[in-house]
This record gives sequence, structure tokens and C-alpha cells, in this order.
Amino acid sequence: MSALEITLIYLLAAVLGVVACRYLRLPPMIGYLAVGVAIGPHAMAVSKNDSAIQHLGEFGVVFLMFVIGLEFNLPKLRAMRRHVFGLGLLQVVLTIVGATLVAMGLSSLLPTEWGVRWQTALALSSALAMSSTAIVVKLMAERLELDTEHGKRVMGVLLFQDLAVVPLLVLIPALGASGEALAGALALAALKATVLVGVLLVGGQHVMRHWLTLVARRKSSELFVLNLLLITLGLAWLTEFAGLSLALGAFIAGMLISETKFKHQVETDIRPFHDVLLGLFFISIGMLLDWRLVFERWPLVVLLLFIPTLLKAALVAGLSRLLGASPGVSLRTGLYLAQAGEFGFVLLALARGQGLIAPELLNPILAGMVLSMVATPFIVMYSNRIVMKLVASEWLMQSLQMTNIARKSIGANKHVIICGYGRCGQNLARMLEQEHIPYVALDLDPDRVQQASAAGDSVVFGDSSRSQALMAAGLARASAVVITFVSVPGALKVLDCIKSHAPQVPVIVRTQDDAALERLQEAGATEVVPEAIEGSLMLASHALALVGVPMRRVIRMVQEQRDARYNLLRGFFHGSDDNSGDELQHERLVTMVLPGGAKSIGQSLAQLNLEALGVRVMSVRKSGGKAMEVNAGLTLNFGDTLVLSGKAEELSLAEDRLL
Repeated sequence: MSALEITLIYLLAAVLGVVACRYLRLPPMIGYLAVGVAIGPHAMAVSKNDSAIQHLGEFGVVFLMFVIGLEFNLPKLRAMRRHVFGLGLLQVVLTIVGATLVAMGLSSLLPTEWGVRWQTALALSSALAMSSTAIVVKLMAERLELDTEHGKRVMGVLLFQDLAVVPLLVLIPALGASGEALAGALALAALKATVLVGVLLVGGQHVMRHWLTLVARRKSSELFVLNLLLITLGLAWLTEFAGLSLALGAFIAGMLISETKFKHQVETDIRPFHDVLLGLFFISIGMLLDWRLVFERWPLVVLLLFIPTLLKAALVAGLSRLLGASPGVSLRTGLYLAQAGEFGFVLLALARGQGLIAPELLNPILAGMVLSMVATPFIVMYSNRIVMKLVASEWLMQSLQMTNIARKSIGANKHVIICGYGRCGQNLARMLEQEHIPYVALDLDPDRVQQASAAGDSVVFGDSSRSQALMAAGLARASAVVITFVSVPGALKVLDCIKSHAPQVPVIVRTQDDAALERLQEAGATEVVPEAIEGSLMLASHALALVGVPMRRVIRMVQEQRDARYNLLRGFFHGSDDNSGDELQHERLVTMVLPGGAKSIGQSLAQLNLEALGVRVMSVRKSGGKAMEVNAGLTLNFGDTLVLSGKAEELSLAEDRLL
């Protein structure tokens, strides 16, 4: 089979694997691993010599470590130091020490052929200490849990694991030395790493900054990308030449570039290489897995799946509890970090290359690691049920949280519920206060909630994606809900809760752009406000003003654009201070829910002919919460919510006709 045919098979299998994982809502790396198993030498055997794909996989690890180094920064470490160097340090150290001792103890009880050396036990325990940053962070971001108590602890542990990989990349190659030379090999590796890293970090930042500036001045994107590849692979080669690992040099390259002003541009340029080559790395790992040996030794695979996962979850939960977390937060932290991680595969591949792991032991270990990662999305999905069953006090803690939310909103009526109290939510709250409109804000950052609440803001700790929190905040009595965070999956969860419990309440959603506009509208969003569109309008208005267009015309043009984009900005909702004669002559908006027995039920908008009264129907939401396209043939039903635009007298006549 030719090289081109083999490449096409790899690409086709990778595409199909990733598509299947997307369909099943699993991480793409699971698809790559499955592809590797399917086309590897132990299955379809499409390639007799897999050394080429192995080398490409090594480059995937290089770019993975480069990205980790690029994201490394001291302010982030300083802000999370309590979780990083507290819980994270203890988790990695105790996992490595404990797993090594257990492995050596079991080895002494097992037959000779199953025994493992302490070097092998140390390498395996290092891989066991890692968790999957890619899977866990993605799941927590979708569930809006990054700022929760357990989310902060999980992120701290994952950050320390990323840092711990660096010394482990130095340690594991040295473990491959013979017994007599092991101590010398470890000391020499530590000395090389210290000297090389010290020299690069002390003088490298100044050189890197000037070199990248010099390259950027050529204003050639091709030259800039080639330069990045040269720096990354060059430093990786330098560390390998010094007897260390390729990945260590790539990590240092990322750290050096992270201190320059080109960091964000580099992240964008390097991402395609990182993603593709990392996918090839996981394919190469999957190719190592002999499924026949896995089926032959399935009891061992089951043990290697459940025992490490359960012990790791118990250790993390116990350490979290010891460091002051509540039982529920501790158990959630343990459940989220129980799986194997991508760096575990990196360390395992490195140990295999040093001859530390026998082939008959490698396959069951790989299978157990892969299965633990596959199980992670389901563990996270059902984590709340698990915690509620295993932690007796958790239901009481959640009840107290709901009580606090209800206490804050108990006197509120026709109020606005703000989901997310970041900068956008706080600005909205100040404007509502100026208009004397009550509001209740929900946020998951306890520090922000504490500071804002102490300052007198009506904000309370709560997860707005949970229906219990929204109901406690008075969703049924609210006049509107505003989703201020830009996570589309999170906004869809909130919209689903509102649609199920209070479909008549209008919802305004903030997004970065209009890519998910139709999805959000179909989910029940009354209005979607993309930041990109608002930014472009402000940019255009400033540009027009600077080139001499009269300000009155600029304002009119921007308003026309907004009128065309946002239906609800074509009028305004009536308030208690709008009773002057001048205000009564302006168009306003009113919201009307059709009760049972209304005359308009069963009639179409064409039959009602509200336009003849001077009233426009801006939007119609069905009783189930779905926003309908406004047209003459739309038939009204019981429970429909209409937003009407017109002057006060005309709206009164339209209300009579509808009711």
C-alpha cells in the first residue's frame, strides 16, 4: 500500500471518528484513540511500519507542551496559588507516592512474571496522577462551573498537573538507566535541566522579544509562522540533544513567547498544527492497543479501570475536605478529576520508549485509561445525583442556597432577573437602579457575590442554569430575564428552564456574534444582542463623525440600523414616569398575554387587522415559549404573548379588539 493510500485511510478514519464523537457528545480525542485501535497493526493492519505516524505523534506532544507553556503565566498562578500549590501539589505527590508503594506491595505478592520494578511503578504512578484538562475544562465550561467552588479547585489541580509534567519529562527518561548508573543518571538529568532551563529563561526572554519583533517587522505571515515552527522544534531538538525530552524544550519555547506581546497572535497561528498533530498522537496511542489482549485479560482491564478511578476520586475528595471544602464540593472535585489524562498517555509513551513497561502490561493499562476518559462525561452529567445520594448534608446546603435566593427576591415583583453579574451585568443593574426597576442577579463567583452584596447590590450566589434557582429568584413574577454571559450552551440551558416554567417571560441574550442567532431564537430568546454588531455600529458612528458627517445624521443612521436589527427598539415599554402629554404622543411597547375567552383566540393577524388602528405586532411567543414569525396568516391561541407597538390611545383600542 502506497504512502498516499495510507495517509488517505488515516484522514478518512480520523474524520469519521471525530464526527461520531461529536454526534455522541464525546471529546474528539476519544475518536482519535478509537481510530488508532481500528487501523492499528493489531486490527486492520493497514500499515506494517507505523514509525512515521509515531514520529508525527511525537510532534503532536511537542505542540501540546508548547501551548501549555504559552498559557503559563505567573499572575494566573499567583491568583490560584492556594488551590494550585495546596490541593494540586498534594494530589500529584500523594498519588505518585501512594500508587508506587501500592504497586510495589502488590508486586511482592504476585507471581514473578507479574512483578514490576520500582522504576516501572514510579512511571505508571506518574501517568496515573494526571487528569484530562481537555475533557474536564470543556465540560465545566458548558455547565457554567468554572467559577464555582469545585470548579476553582479542579482548575487549580489541573494547572499544577500541567506544571508537574515538566520534571516528570526529565525523570522518566533517566529511570531507563541501569541500576548502578541510575543515581548518576538522575543527578545528571536534574543538572542538565537546571542549567538549560536557567540559561534559556534568564537570557532567552530578551532574545525572544527582539527576535520576534524583528520578524514581525517584515510583515509576512508566512515568515512569522515558519519562525514559530523553527523556535518550537529548535528548542525541542536542543533539549533532546542534551539528553532530555522533546516536550521540555517545547514547553520552554511557549514560556518564552508568553512573555512577549505576540502571545495571542502565536496562539492563533499555531493552533492548526497543534490540533492536527495532537490528533495524530492519540491515533498513535490507539495503535498501541491490542484489542485481542484486552478481551483476553478483561478482568485485569476492569480492575485497572475501577480501582485507580475510585482511589483517585477518594484521594482528591479527602484532600479537598481536609483543606476546608464542604463535603459536596469535595466529592464533586474528586469525581471531576478521577479519570486519566492526555499527559498520562505522554508519560506512558515515554516510559514505553525507555523499556520500563512490558507489552503485556501496556495494553490493559491503556484500555483502562481510555475507558475512564470515555466515562468522564457521564460521571460529570450525573455528578449532582451522585453527590445528593452520597452526601447527606448536600440537600440541606442546596436548600439553604435556594432559601437565600428566595429571601432576596421575596418582595420583588415585575423585576428583572440578571443571569451573570460580571461587568455587563453590573452595568445593567446600575441602569435599572437609576430607573427604580427592581432586579435580582445570580452569579457563581462567591467572592464577587460577597463584595457586591456587601456594597448593597441585589445579587446572590446561584446557578442560573438550574430551574430551582430561577424559580427561587421569582421567575414567574419577573418582567424579563437578561443573560449577560456569552456562553451559548449556558444560555440554551437557561432558555430551556425558562421555556419549561415561565414561557411568557421575555428573555434578552448577550452573545459575541450572531453565529448562534437562530438557535437562540428557536430556544425562546426574545432578543439576541451580539457584541460584534454593536461594536461595528459604534465603530461606524465614530468613523462617520470623524470624516465630517453631521452628528445628527450619524445618530439617525445608527438608530435606523438598530431598528432594522432589533424589533424591540422600535418603541419603548411604558413606565410610571411616562404620563406627560409629550410622552403620550410617542410610540411605546406593551406586552399582552391572551387569557382564556379572549375574542382574538382562533383568529389570524390578518382578520384582526391591528394595523388599521395604527398598532404593529412586534413579536409573538406561543404558550410553550417558542417565538413565531410574525405574518398575516399567524393564528393566535390561548396563552400567546404579544408585544405591540403604538401610541397609548391606539394600544387601548387594540387591546379591546384582542380581548
